[in-house]
Amino acid sequence: MIVIPARLKSTRFENKILAKINGVEMFIKTAQNAKKVDDVLIAVDDKSVLEIAKNYGFNAILTSTSHKSGTDRINEAVSKLNLDDKEIIINLQGDEPFFEVENLAKFKTFATDSIKNNAFMASAYKFINENEAKNPNLVKVVCDDLGSAIYFSRSVIPYPRERFNDFKGHIGIYAYSVENLRKFCEFRESVLEKTEKLEQLRAISNNQKIAMCELKTKSIGIDTKEDLELALKVLL
Repeated sequence: MIVIPARLKSTRFENKILAKINGVEMFIKTAQNAKKVDDVLIAVDDKSVLEIAKNYGFNAILTSTSHKSGTDRINEAVSKLNLDDKEIIINLQGDEPFFEVENLAKFKTFATDSIKNNAFMASAYKFINENEAKNPNLVKVVCDDLGSAIYFSRSVIPYPRERFNDFKGHIGIYAYSVENLRKFCEFRESVLEKTEKLEQLRAISNNQKIAMCELKTKSIGIDTKEDLELALKVLL
């Protein structure tokens, strides 16, 4: 199942999930693409957003406004469905309306296999250049030789003491079993998570394996109005 956390308030782009793309709200556009790969549930925090989702025919659940992260919001929504502990949940952000269906399908297969083989959770990355790596809004990840995440940071990692061309930009898509999603939300917020403002570091701090999938994507996650303007110009 793909669960889309759709929080209405956004600090950098007010009510961004309601921004229209070809006349369709951003989070609905994301859900329409996701529906081509798996069942979709939208976890919302506002009644007006709930009504929009239902008007488009999507299953949606109203969750608390006090959650600090999308993962906590997803956990609340999933806990109301009485799903099997082994079912795989994919967390796709509501501001990813341009994420390619083929990449979502590839990630679903990768995540399912990885979690069955004892990964705690799965996520993804794309290769980026050195200039992109310097952007603090683009999170970087370093992986071990077996493809699991060692660390995520807004800083340039690894630090290039000599020529280096393998910078990995994190793609904010996650997968976990229902059981591991619940465990993740039971972990205390870690010092690293608070410092970098990156919730995936909660798993790293608790010695949990995050399997990383390489994706070749042109998708642009929408954090600002400028991101949306660029995406509409380049991708449509």
